[in-house]
Amino acid sequence: MIVAPAPPAESASTAPAMAPAGAAASSAPPPQARLGGTGAGEALTPPSYRAAYLQNPPPRYPVSARRNGEEGTVMLRVLVTPDGRPGKVQLERSSGSPALDSAALEAVERWRFVPARRGSESVEAWVLVPLVFRLEAAN
Repeated sequence: MIVAPAPPAESASTAPAMAPAGAAASSAPPPQARLGGTGAGEALTPPSYRAAYLQNPPPRYPVSARRNGEEGTVMLRVLVTPDGRPGKVQLERSSGSPALDSAALEAVERWRFVPARRGSESVEAWVLVPLVFRLEAAN
């Protein structure tokens, strides 16, 4: 069983869960969600959840979902505060399994992030976090 953030690019990796696929890869937040910062002309560096030192644990695969063979990708929308904590965690797209969705929400609410930056200032911004729940046959 693998539970991990989806890689930023197409990949069929079977690396251990949460292995960083890129140091700062993340989805750009929607323009209306770009909050904070000093200069409007300064580029926003989006928040990230992939830095290895964050040590964000993967969600637990719910026993009921595993037993029922449920798999899928949960897409969460996270408002990252300037101190790197999740201010809000919202379900952007369901996996189709309430158990998997719940496990993803619960785990990401405890994660830490590299906050967005505008110039030298940490600012609040949104990031999309895809979590893939996939069962694999035991060898």
